[in-house]
Amino acid sequence: MLDRDGTLIDVVRDEETGVITTAFHPSQLRLLPGVVEGLLLLRDAGFVFAIATNQPGPAKGHFTVDAVTRTNDALVTILAGHGITIARVKSCVHHPSGAPGGDPNLVGPCDCRKPKPGLLNDIARDLSLDRAASWMIGDTTSDLEAGRAAGMRTGLLFATNRCELCPLRAAGAAAECGATPPGKPDVHGASLPSLARAILAAV
Repeated sequence: MLDRDGTLIDVVRDEETGVITTAFHPSQLRLLPGVVEGLLLLRDAGFVFAIATNQPGPAKGHFTVDAVTRTNDALVTILAGHGITIARVKSCVHHPSGAPGGDPNLVGPCDCRKPKPGLLNDIARDLSLDRAASWMIGDTTSDLEAGRAAGMRTGLLFATNRCELCPLRAAGAAAECGATPPGKPDVHGASLPSLARAILAAV
């Protein structure tokens, strides 16, 4: 199970306004460094891939559900061009409070928005996965919590400048940073290749 933004693709930065958003058009898709290499390592070891992503933009009025679908489909096509097959893509387009201009039908509580495990549970059922042999890979604590709630092992992808994640990286880091982590991942890495190698060493 792969998170999308910050794990597979970079965020979108508007140079004029400084606004940072998630990709909502195929032209905005930029694979993060090492993504192809890391996924190929896991593919060659027999892993099957799915994407589980929170996309609250439609509930906030930022873009449409069709834009989410179109962008996800384009990402699947890009990865296929590198020999990487994505078996399923599931998106949560809900948001607890929404925003002006958002689709009111998508505002409110749901069972799919990470850190809840709904997206992962749906994928696991669709693909008849062995949860104990499955992994959730992401760059936030909500990815870790969703993975654990779905009965999977977890891998944290962290950039070295993501100081808020340092308590999750290793035993003892919480004490060093003066923070109590909500639960450490099973493995972690600063890039997808290093994370993939850690996963392969753990299986």
